[in-house]
Amino acid sequence: MAETVLRLAVLLQAGAAPASAWRHLGEAGDRDAEAIVARAASGVPLVEAIEAQATEGRSPAQTRLATAWRDVAAAWEVSIAVGAPLAESLRAMAGALRDAQESGDDVRVALAEPAGTARLMGWLPLFGLLIGGALGFDTLGVLFGDPIGLVCLGAGASLLILARVWTARLVRAAQPPPGTPGMTAELVAIGLAGGVSVERARRLVDEAPGGPRGDDGTAPVLALSRSAGVPAVELLRASAAHDRHDARVRGRMRAARLGSRLLLPLGVCTLPAFLCLGVAPMMLSVLRSTPLPVLGG
Repeated sequence: MAETVLRLAVLLQAGAAPASAWRHLGEAGDRDAEAIVARAASGVPLVEAIEAQATEGRSPAQTRLATAWRDVAAAWEVSIAVGAPLAESLRAMAGALRDAQESGDDVRVALAEPAGTARLMGWLPLFGLLIGGALGFDTLGVLFGDPIGLVCLGAGASLLILARVWTARLVRAAQPPPGTPGMTAELVAIGLAGGVSVERARRLVDEAPGGPRGDDGTAPVLALSRSAGVPAVELLRASAAHDRHDARVRGRMRAARLGSRLLLPLGVCTLPAFLCLGVAPMMLSVLRSTPLPVLGG
């Protein structure tokens, strides 16, 4: 998506009209641009056509993509409203989206190893059950035909389900949140680049697609700009870049903590499930096959 926005900015900077720039992208094979051009051709305003790409999905990736499209639509609307250079605004937006994507990729790579290890360990009880059968123990017969085996089967299956749910919640909590860090600061900077007041820039951002966004830390930056007598645009963009860097560091810390937190469902659920489904059936099978000693003469 960052590539699409950057190509659009280049076309606009080269002198193409907004509708023509989207059409050129669509003709080059960009499916998002094709959909936006089709909506615009049916009479939908261009900003609404861009916002319509924000199709919500169930996965975190689809949610992040929908939020990013709303941010692009907001940047487009604010830039047009204040008369800021659209190409420059989209270049800044492309950089913000690229930084956010790289940050999310770093976190997902860091999460891949502990999450994969947890999924692999979740198969340990079933692997123990197969090993018992391969060694000649009647583990399935014990689990389904013995009262104690049925108890072990129920306990083991319940522990496995609990381990999977617990692990999924831990992994989901460690995922990066939806949205682009520092996006409000980027949008306010676009508004101020058009020469409007801070109050009008904030109002336009709140009324843009995806708003109102509320106060996400831009107030101290704007106060610093007023007290120092310096333009707020670069300060806001520097603050947005810092927010994205901070989000990347926090994501890596969550991924590092996930490795130790996943030991909890492993110790509390997975290993006991292995005992119930793998070890206990083998022991019961041995006891069932061992003849009782005959008492007396």
